[in-house]
Amino acid sequence: MEDQQENGAAAQAPQVKMTTLTQFVRDLSFENILAQKGIGGEVQPDVTVQVNLDAKKRSAEHQYEVITKLKVESVNKEDGAHLFLMELDYVGVFHIEGVPEDQLHPFLMIECPRMLFPFLRRIVSDVTRDGGFPPLNLENIDWVQIYRGEIARRQAAAQAQAPTTPHS
Repeated sequence: MEDQQENGAAAQAPQVKMTTLTQFVRDLSFENILAQKGIGGEVQPDVTVQVNLDAKKRSAEHQYEVITKLKVESVNKEDGAHLFLMELDYVGVFHIEGVPEDQLHPFLMIECPRMLFPFLRRIVSDVTRDGGFPPLNLENIDWVQIYRGEIARRQAAAQAQAPTTPHS
């Protein structure tokens, strides 16, 4: 009896369908500051990576655009001199069906970037190598943590902007 109830519940749950329609580099910038300044010798690089996400509905039904923005900076640990700066906007266009409306935003901001990440990693590796540095192999990114951090930041900003009521 329990099996029949579980099967009935599973049959009623919407089937999530996600297709990557296209993906592309919207913007890419790489500056080899080390070469521009003519700095030579051994350097001890310290790399920082900033990740920002954005998503928006497209005009076609069930289509969404997800933009992953990376800013990768490398400075010399010894003197703080900048070595390189890379900025990348990478876009994926997805066809998504069956995701409940209240779960769509986290789905777009977690699952879609997760699908695009191997391609991002490859681009960063190739560009840093072609720019004269050892290839930078990005660590895996915890998209859930980034999403939660952004939600917390937005809530804090909303609370800071909320009008305060005077006490009588």
